[in-house]
Amino acid sequence: MEKETCTWSFCEKPPVEEIETDLLLIGGGMGCCGAAFEGARWATPKGLKITMVDKAASDRSGAVAMGLSAINTYMGENDPADYVKYVRADLMGVIREDLVYDLGRHVDDSVHLFEEWGLPVWKRADDGHTMDGSQPAPKLTEGGKPVRSGRWQIMINGESYKVIVAEAAKKALEYNREATGVEQNLYERVFIIELIHDKNDPKRIAGAVGFSVREHKAYVFKAKCMLLACGGAVNVFRPRSSAEGQGRAWYPVWNAGTTYALAAEAGCELVLMENRFVPARFKDGYGPVGAWFLFFKCKATNSLGEDYCVTNLQEANKDFGKYAEDPHKLTTAMRNHMMMIDMKAGKGPILMRTHEAMAELAKTMDAKQIKHLEAEAWEDFLDMCIGQAGVWAGQNIEPDKTPSEIMPTEPYLLGSHAGCAGIWVSGPGDIKGAPAEWSWGYNRMTTVDGLFTCGDGVGASGHKFSSGSHAEGRMASKAMVAYCLDHADYKPELGRDVDEILAEVYLPFEIYEKYKNYSTDPYTNPHYIRPKMLQARLQKIMDEYVGGVATWYLTSKTMLEAGLKQLEMLKEDASKMAAADLHELMRCWENYHRIMAGEAHAQHILFREDSRYPGYYFRGDYFKVDDENWRCFTVSRYDRKTHKWTVEKRDYVQLVPD
Repeated sequence: MEKETCTWSFCEKPPVEEIETDLLLIGGGMGCCGAAFEGARWATPKGLKITMVDKAASDRSGAVAMGLSAINTYMGENDPADYVKYVRADLMGVIREDLVYDLGRHVDDSVHLFEEWGLPVWKRADDGHTMDGSQPAPKLTEGGKPVRSGRWQIMINGESYKVIVAEAAKKALEYNREATGVEQNLYERVFIIELIHDKNDPKRIAGAVGFSVREHKAYVFKAKCMLLACGGAVNVFRPRSSAEGQGRAWYPVWNAGTTYALAAEAGCELVLMENRFVPARFKDGYGPVGAWFLFFKCKATNSLGEDYCVTNLQEANKDFGKYAEDPHKLTTAMRNHMMMIDMKAGKGPILMRTHEAMAELAKTMDAKQIKHLEAEAWEDFLDMCIGQAGVWAGQNIEPDKTPSEIMPTEPYLLGSHAGCAGIWVSGPGDIKGAPAEWSWGYNRMTTVDGLFTCGDGVGASGHKFSSGSHAEGRMASKAMVAYCLDHADYKPELGRDVDEILAEVYLPFEIYEKYKNYSTDPYTNPHYIRPKMLQARLQKIMDEYVGGVATWYLTSKTMLEAGLKQLEMLKEDASKMAAADLHELMRCWENYHRIMAGEAHAQHILFREDSRYPGYYFRGDYFKVDDENWRCFTVSRYDRKTHKWTVEKRDYVQLVPD
């Protein structure tokens, strides 16, 4: 197939703005907002410049964009060592315990900041009743007792959660901007699609290139160090939502795998990329179930009223041993597996018995309290998943009268929620028992010199959630300031020609303008493929070969090898993507990143010869959890010149005793 090139014969070359900075933050979610806040505190007195660039706008960027009704990681009276045990248990025994412990000892400080900035945190009154965020109560730092929905979770009024956190980040950036004398240090609606190594040191990061998704303009950033934190990967697999509902997903649809793709192409080591998260959520609306399970004490059963985690325990134990022994100590993945046993046996749909939970709670309430309880049930979704409230309203579902269906979703790749896919990073270096090779000088730095990550980017370290991602961004930025001070004389020089990169960036424009008149329908053309169609092909491949909903998350060596061949052909066709406007250009580059993330995922599942996360994925040819041979890290590297992946085992080391 003839290779297309952009010669600017059919599309206009964009103007380019070059920005030089010290710390470059790529992303605008909780991680980068935390990094901006903490980084400004340490960098500004030293005269270091901070710049943040976000594909969206930071007020509503990232996984917290729509809001939340709970903060899922708050230590409070708990020991970080117990937090490590909790994360290790839910992620099937393989985590970087130094990273998890490090997060546990710092996360509460971020939560205290959120409340100080104006986030309403529910409190428990002296008589035991619940005070939501609208009622005056002592702050957490003043001895206020949070309303816990679980051991690690606290309830909030969080519709504006991200706006509050972003405001603090923007004020910190403004403080740094004024002190360092730069004209601008926050770039929104700019999509970074390429990282560039240093001209004199190919193992060191030096620059980043992106384009505006609102105007015909490109950007080149030079930096001493960078934080790559663009979220996880959504819509790699075919979603359950179809046709007009296809944009609906549990994790944010704009998370395109950019973190993993850019890291892999830059030469970073990736870890546990076989991991994925398949949350069980309210059907069609993807509404979260955590508050219902933990706060409302709701139960889920099959349609016969049976607790599938009890009735299917013996069957699951036969295949997965100790991971399916106690129905009260099951991992999130294992509960999915048991749910699907009943669905396959025709005992579905699976029902969340909201009406029974609310009736039980109402036994000890007066009429006013019952009315407030009903409002809280709706507010749980209005705070964080408005679409689910729409589904309830559209289907005449009243949660106090009618149960609701729940369903396992399509797979997502992430490292901050109940998943641990991501990048292999340096740890803090002061955790007792951690191998020396787990720390190479700067906390949360990847294996590429000067490139840091946090949140969904840090692998083998899940259950950070929103507060943990913010705290991890703060930790990373503090290490980045130290890096800049230690390398004060370093001046980045780009190792690639910018014009060459720009020609690659805008090639889909050139292709579209060159061939658009070849057919009467610009969407059907033998010379190109539009990004929507290419994404549909990617999702079909991943769904059918790499263990999506079509196969009940089941795959095998032969299926994965066939899928990887399909991905190779898809990558060839991706070079023929065409874009009619800036939105489609963004979609083209999101597709490139999703393909890379999906390929990493498939390569890791192929390498690992066990079903490490039953309920998230199954290897039909290795239908077991093999702790003897596979309780280990899987670490991969991508060679950009040969386009080949290498994957290897790396020893797991337990630091916190059982």
